Amino acid sequence: MWLVTPFIHSVPIHLIITIISAIAGPRLDNDKLYRYSYSAEVGLNRPTGSTRGNTGFRISSDVDISLVWRNPQIQDEQLLRLQISNVQVESAGKRSRKNNIFHGSSAESILGKVKLEALQRPFMVLWKMGKVINISLFKYSICNLQADASGKCLVEYKATKDQVIRTKHLDTCKTQEMGFTTHSPVLGISGKSTSETVITLENGIIKSADVEETHILSINARQKAAAKVLSRQSLTLKKIEVGPTEVAGKDVASVVKSLDDKHMSVGVMVEKVKTKCKGCPNLMDTWKAVRSQLEPESLSKAEAPRSFLALLHSLRKASKSEILTVLRNCSKTVLPQLVDAVTSAQTPSSHSAILEFLDFSKKEGLVLHERFLYACGFASHPTETMLQSLLDLAQGKIGSTEIKESIVIIMGALLRKLCLKGACELPTVFKVKVMLLAGPDSTQMESEVLMYLLALKNALLPEGVPVLAKYAESEVGAFSTIAITALQRYDPQLITPEVKKTLNRIYHQNKRIYEKNVRAAAADVIMSSSPSYMEVKNLLLSIGHLPHEMNKYMLSKVQDILRFEMPACKLVRQVMKDMVSHNYDRFSKTGSSSAFSGFMARTADVTCTYNLDILYSGSGVLRRSNMNIYGQSNNAFLHGLQVTIEAQGLESLIAATPDEGEEELESFAGMSALLFDVQLRPVTFFKGYSDLMSKMFSISGDPISVVKGLILLTDHSQVIPLQSGLRASAEFQGGLAIDISGGMEFSLWYRESKTSVNNRGALVVIGNVTVDTGFVSAGVEVGFETEATLDFITTVQFSEYPFLVCMQMDKTTFPFRYLSTNQILGSRDQLVPGSEFPLHQENSNMCKKVFEQAW
Repeated sequence: MWLVTPFIHSVPIHLIITIISAIAGPRLDNDKLYRYSYSAEVGLNRPTGSTRGNTGFRISSDVDISLVWRNPQIQDEQLLRLQISNVQVESAGKRSRKNNIFHGSSAESILGKVKLEALQRPFMVLWKMGKVINISLFKYSICNLQADASGKCLVEYKATKDQVIRTKHLDTCKTQEMGFTTHSPVLGISGKSTSETVITLENGIIKSADVEETHILSINARQKAAAKVLSRQSLTLKKIEVGPTEVAGKDVASVVKSLDDKHMSVGVMVEKVKTKCKGCPNLMDTWKAVRSQLEPESLSKAEAPRSFLALLHSLRKASKSEILTVLRNCSKTVLPQLVDAVTSAQTPSSHSAILEFLDFSKKEGLVLHERFLYACGFASHPTETMLQSLLDLAQGKIGSTEIKESIVIIMGALLRKLCLKGACELPTVFKVKVMLLAGPDSTQMESEVLMYLLALKNALLPEGVPVLAKYAESEVGAFSTIAITALQRYDPQLITPEVKKTLNRIYHQNKRIYEKNVRAAAADVIMSSSPSYMEVKNLLLSIGHLPHEMNKYMLSKVQDILRFEMPACKLVRQVMKDMVSHNYDRFSKTGSSSAFSGFMARTADVTCTYNLDILYSGSGVLRRSNMNIYGQSNNAFLHGLQVTIEAQGLESLIAATPDEGEEELESFAGMSALLFDVQLRPVTFFKGYSDLMSKMFSISGDPISVVKGLILLTDHSQVIPLQSGLRASAEFQGGLAIDISGGMEFSLWYRESKTSVNNRGALVVIGNVTVDTGFVSAGVEVGFETEATLDFITTVQFSEYPFLVCMQMDKTTFPFRYLSTNQILGSRDQLVPGSEFPLHQENSNMCKKVFEQAW
């Protein structure tokens, strides 16, 4: 179907023609004028909201339809003349005069005289039947693909004698305009849509047609934060009068030309309405309004991510020159947050501006450079251009070794996201893939090997598995640890029998001696990668023959698998039926190391779990602390956080004997973080004995920042073409202000060590759904915001043996509030009570002793 009109794009003519495009078969009679009443209504609200909270508008009119010409060879091909009159625009719901913007307005004052005249000017529609040839008198059902204002969709017809029901499967619709969405479904948006047209016939003529279409968009993490678009159309026959006589002609083109050669032919697909915002603030105005909320001391408050999102929207509309002006006139304290926002905007203008502003050839500006790179790593819809810019930086002059490492590590994160989008074979993506896979073998520098291994940990390329398996058996403990923890992130199906043999060789030390943390990491991968009966049995049989603290760690790991019912639990129970594998001597090993998993939150929308793994050396000094937080929603999985603190070579400080295989280790302590599936560059507390001693006497006890800034966590943009010809635009963004820090204190005087991981954050997710016709618009806003603190502290007292270890994982009381333009909902805070997350009973007993002695 197509239409011809001298002025069709100024107003939504599709409101009328969509309904008649739904009908197959009925033919209009010659010399008849069919008078219809028509209405189209759009309402926006929350799915469960009161109708009092509904916003929207209703357009109604009279429509006269008559036959102009019928194809002599194809009777179902008809040229119709339509004329709209008596146009009215009003509110969709009942509103008081004070709250009704349409009160006292006329169609001319809303549309404008020119557009109203154009709308009421006659136009023609070519009604051409496709695959559905006729509607017979018996009941039938048929499906086909049809294109209309909402796109090309699969449509199903069910018909009886006097009624046709047309169901459009909106999940099959293909439109020309595509949006984007968040990488992880856990942080993303879900949609549910329905569309049904009920057409009543009388003597082969359309007596009435009613269309109802709904679209519901909800935030996966909080399904209650949702918006609903309801679109209705109705066409009702009022009367039939004497009309114009059919025009003779061989084809439609000659007929139209004979009537009026000024007519032009257009399709039924919707064109984007271009509107200019009058009085909207420009980028500089927005920046002046929000910059005070982005000061470092405000980052733990919800105002920070809320201001970040407001700034983001303004940045996405701004030019490169406007963005550079703001960057060059920003104070030093707020500049890192501005860099976060500019990079997160992900427009060609913003990306070009930030690259011009930052100078990577200079050593100064490390914080800004790293904030730019982290924002690239968290990009919701990275492009080949973004990856190419990082590749150019990596191959150019870089003033800081740390930044060079971060660039390559983040390239791995972008590579993964682009490959998941099906862009793995793009030239730049392929070039970076080759570079990362060859990287570890291309250098002799330990720091560069670590850099490439961390990049592969981000990329998760299937081709990277053999490379990581090779480095898992390295003589350098740091290589082994990163390679093995990278393998743990892969789908278990990619952990081949050959890789499993490698991991088993490492754990059982078949070829050489390995450090405890390397062996423990290998055991974790084995147990989480569909282990065989013999693999599990050999792991259990090893308990009792391991270093003291590793015995306790492995025992705790097995017990955690059983208690938390992990995938391997059934096989572990089966192995434990064998008394050789499961006996008192083996399962009564003591020590301070532990592994524990638990639930942080369980709701109808999302499940959040955590696990804490602590491994000590035989002398009581921390060897590895590993905290993980995972999110799961609708069968989607997200590694939200991993914070690992590693220490080695500290036994000399307390005149203790190192464990087997760790006698020559250099003194070292550092921290590594993985955030929302993106591995970040690790930080070092100290390295080497001299560095250790200098920092021991100068240490303030203040934590070292691992990652701090603003992250665009949720980013969803979608245009919903409605069957009426209108368009609903949906924008959902979630901003997170985060500060993760960690520290390690060591007191020889009190013979006590303390490690801490502090997490501070504020999250705001806001969704806006709007319908804009160019002359009137309506919208609804939904979302939520919260602020939270999570601390993990481990205290070790090694003045006597067995030493005392107390682990604490606490969250403070925090506010949670839903946001909505619906006044019924309100915005009152809900206070979520704080708590200390439970760990195993042994930990509780030790904490009592530690605090009793401190008191």
